[in-house]
Amino acid sequence: MNLPYLTPSLPGVGGEIKQRPEDFRVEEAPLYEASGEGAHTYLQIRKVGIPTAAAVDRIARHMGVRPTEIGLAGLKDAHAVTTQWLSLEHADEARLAAFRDRQVDILSVTRHTNKLRPGHLAGNRFAIRIRGAGEGHLPAARAILEVLRRRGVPNYFGEQRFGAREDTARLGEQLVRGNLDEFVALYLGRPRPDDPPDCRLARDAFDIGDYARALKRWPRHYANERRALSAYRKKHRAAQAVSAVDKRMRRFYVSAFQSAIFNEIVARRIETLDTVLEGDYARKTDTGGVFLVEELEAERPRAEAREISPAGLLPGYRCRLAGGEPGRIEAEALAAFGVTLESFDRAGALRIKGTRRALRFLLDSPHVSAGADEHGEYLELSFAAPSGCYATVTLREVMKNS
Repeated sequence: MNLPYLTPSLPGVGGEIKQRPEDFRVEEAPLYEASGEGAHTYLQIRKVGIPTAAAVDRIARHMGVRPTEIGLAGLKDAHAVTTQWLSLEHADEARLAAFRDRQVDILSVTRHTNKLRPGHLAGNRFAIRIRGAGEGHLPAARAILEVLRRRGVPNYFGEQRFGAREDTARLGEQLVRGNLDEFVALYLGRPRPDDPPDCRLARDAFDIGDYARALKRWPRHYANERRALSAYRKKHRAAQAVSAVDKRMRRFYVSAFQSAIFNEIVARRIETLDTVLEGDYARKTDTGGVFLVEELEAERPRAEAREISPAGLLPGYRCRLAGGEPGRIEAEALAAFGVTLESFDRAGALRIKGTRRALRFLLDSPHVSAGADEHGEYLELSFAAPSGCYATVTLREVMKNS
């Protein structure tokens, strides 16, 4: 991510993360405590080295239910040791107690009155080991953490948001701009050297117009790509191919494009992300409410006290630009991507309302220590962050690796 740091004058510690799953530990903080009563069984799981979806699939198969019947508050890193809550209505608890898996453990079981939904999450606590850095790097790490504790962390969307092929935002951009032919070309063709071999062969075949061969090459679990290709090969109409892609995936691509625009706004506001300007919208730390800043001198002390933060644009057709300098920055960011707020009213047959997101997030109880084990020395960084914020953005500031 070619985005500015908040702490460019402070040297990073370098090093590497995620050398092994236990180097990256995440514990989910629920939005509310289960009551202990109700039709929904809540189970706290610990998974090691697999995505949340894989853990859900394994539990669903054991319980004889569809994966969609299992509720969850958020997705957790795959190459990590993570703890989170799931829910299942009318679960057979005796059958659940018999679940065994070498990568998934059920830690506790309780009950509640509703299914867990995405967003039913207060935040996450992280404990992350940086390999290749050690005790000699503690002063540098502590200096950076102190700035981040005081000013907040740039609330960039992390690299994970933009996919392994780094193309989710570009796909969303084509939907928003109405370039459906380009969407199909990116979605089904344009192979990259680091694509899985079977996918690369499918993309190669699409690019030379051999659609029958491309369909044979796409692995079965790439259901959206196969549906889009099947629709496209009939009449070569991009609109039909786009419509064949699951609506949730199309919305995800547009969301990634919104994220890219937001990152640009944060980058242009990097020096003022911890204060409010005339014309700003601000977000309350405690409730998440967003309001227009009208009395600047009254609100700036609240920003300094971390009670509020400036809120940047996640664009949509129902949004309004901020006023003054913040509004000029938002307009420039939209122009840099060649879109307007109205563009999101026709984004691949989607209507995207838009919202606002704090330009910074606040670290809770940040701490860094040094240690060593059989794999060598490390720095261990621990902190809590609100839901929707990326731990890797904090690490990016501390490590300053390419």
